[in-house]
Amino acid sequence: MRDPRVDKLAQLIVNYSLQLQKGEYVLISGSVVTSPLMVAMYREALKAGAHPEVIPLLEELPEILYKEGSDEQIEFVSPLNYLRSEKYDAFIYLWGENNTKSLAGVDPGRIALRRRATRVLAEIEHRREEQGEFRWCGTLFPTPANAQEAGMSLAEYEDFVYGAGMLGADDPVAEWRQLSERQQRIVEYLSTKKELHIVAKDTDLTVGISGRTWINCDGKVNFPDGEVFTAPEETKVNGKIRFSYPGIYSGQEIEDIQLEFVNGEVVSAKAAKGLDLLMALLGTDDGARRLGEIAIGTNYRINRFTKNMLFDEKMGGTIHAALGSCIPGTGGKNISGIHWDMLCDMKDGGEIAADGEVFYRNGKFLDFVF
Repeated sequence: MRDPRVDKLAQLIVNYSLQLQKGEYVLISGSVVTSPLMVAMYREALKAGAHPEVIPLLEELPEILYKEGSDEQIEFVSPLNYLRSEKYDAFIYLWGENNTKSLAGVDPGRIALRRRATRVLAEIEHRREEQGEFRWCGTLFPTPANAQEAGMSLAEYEDFVYGAGMLGADDPVAEWRQLSERQQRIVEYLSTKKELHIVAKDTDLTVGISGRTWINCDGKVNFPDGEVFTAPEETKVNGKIRFSYPGIYSGQEIEDIQLEFVNGEVVSAKAAKGLDLLMALLGTDDGARRLGEIAIGTNYRINRFTKNMLFDEKMGGTIHAALGSCIPGTGGKNISGIHWDMLCDMKDGGEIAADGEVFYRNGKFLDFVF
């Protein structure tokens, strides 16, 4: 029996997140294990009058490419990928895996090589996104592997995933619109500020945000959503930050990450586990040593770490920072082949001040912000 929440998720993304229109070209892509959601998305896209294309992906192929392909083959970017990035109106990415560790044995340098090669596609899509010509949304179909990674049974994980998206509500769209209004008040407050000062365990970081645009993440891009973010000024990040949870990159974990910034650039990096991967990521390109994002999670339905940043970065009571490329629309200028989020818990004594005024303490916004 098909889970009705799958159809509800497809309806929400097609009609609320992307607002697909008649005649638009939309690409639906994901691992074959996500096929129930893929089929539901295809059906809803057709109902909207769009022209959907479905590309099921085999999880084994990236591992084979990285381990057996030449550098030239790893760097090859298909003309079909250029065509899609240049011509399609929307992408729907379906995440969910049979094996969350399929790339754990891959040389990090090979992954970085691929990231550098495909950066051109991201740049095309970012430019079109800023011009209002392209939009995208990514979501997750809960699988046994993802449930196991999160330390839950499949049934528990399904409830967690769909609960985080408020799909149990009679009118999920109304719930997301209400969240959007609340987050917009946070955005309006932060948009008048020039500097954040973030303090937590082993963390004392200042982040310049003058002239940058804050984004209200209300379910239009990643789903589920729930965060506000911007791009830091490229040369105005200074101090230290210690990330509370492991950083996850292509199924590999880096534990106890500590970074020190001077004038926007990472000058010191430590990790209790996975230091080689951390250093490889920092060496991806010049932009990989700078922050492309600083964000505050606002989805308090996400209340546990699941080793999946789609959910973890939205966790109420946390902040996250991303090394690498900035997100279109923020005013950021940093360019990189990576955009890698890391998470810091703020619930035990954490504070954030904006231009010297504390507006966030112990994982919650203070009332005057609203």
